[in-house]
Amino acid sequence: MGRRRGADRVVEQVDTGQAELVPDPDRPGSWTLLLDGAPQSHVDLADPTHLEFEYVRRLAAAIDLVAPAGTPLRVLHLGGGALTLPRYVSATRPGSTQRVSEVDGALVELVRRALPWPAEARLRVRVADARATLTASGEARYDLVVADVFAGARTPAHLTSVEYAAEVARVLRPGGFYLANIADGPPLRHARAQVATVRAVLPRACLVSDAAVLRGRRYGNLVLVASRVDPPVAELSRRAAGDWFPGRVLAGDELDRFAGGAAVVRDADARDSTPPPPGIFSVRR
Repeated sequence: MGRRRGADRVVEQVDTGQAELVPDPDRPGSWTLLLDGAPQSHVDLADPTHLEFEYVRRLAAAIDLVAPAGTPLRVLHLGGGALTLPRYVSATRPGSTQRVSEVDGALVELVRRALPWPAEARLRVRVADARATLTASGEARYDLVVADVFAGARTPAHLTSVEYAAEVARVLRPGGFYLANIADGPPLRHARAQVATVRAVLPRACLVSDAAVLRGRRYGNLVLVASRVDPPVAELSRRAAGDWFPGRVLAGDELDRFAGGAAVVRDADARDSTPPPPGIFSVRR
């Protein structure tokens, strides 16, 4: 069971570590989920379209732009957290069919109890490994696959290989998109390798982040958008530039230079993603 510490803070041991739900003092009804001190999700229960984390806004911008506004989509979310993006899709694209794969069953139950999502048959959460979920999914089933999977603030190795990316491509419809949250820091070896690996099967791609991260000056999040068709680069660039924390989009020759000849990752040599620097995460207590 969870235990409460301070004003409404919930602390509970889950399968993958210690989870904390921290109330947002600036937005009543909003919560930040942390796992072992690393922020995983921010949810506004009253307004699911409010997105606090900049990388989540970049993922949401891509979701907004890959199909006409309001069009229902079939979406597979790899990694659940507090279901920030599934809630966003339900609010902005009513009628969408969504499946969420989250490996931590105790975390799912904590979120279900403390931050319940609207009960609807079109949004289902499954306790399962992300790659196992892909393997069990039918071919050309989804319009979007959204990957935001971390264990100990690192993406597991088996979700970084070209064999994994091929499974993503298999379950996507011909015009479908893969969106991935990649966390990395200088010299961006992991991010460069992920761009090369995903483009081996989904060649039309772009990368969204802020300039300091893209130049290898600090650790941060990079959002990869990949498909068999061209991503909406111009529109994503405008959205990124107009964000609270402006970002840039790399595509075409710039993305080729970013990948810089990085080798495609295979299951046999896959490694967990780069660990974050010590002390990088902090949340108001």
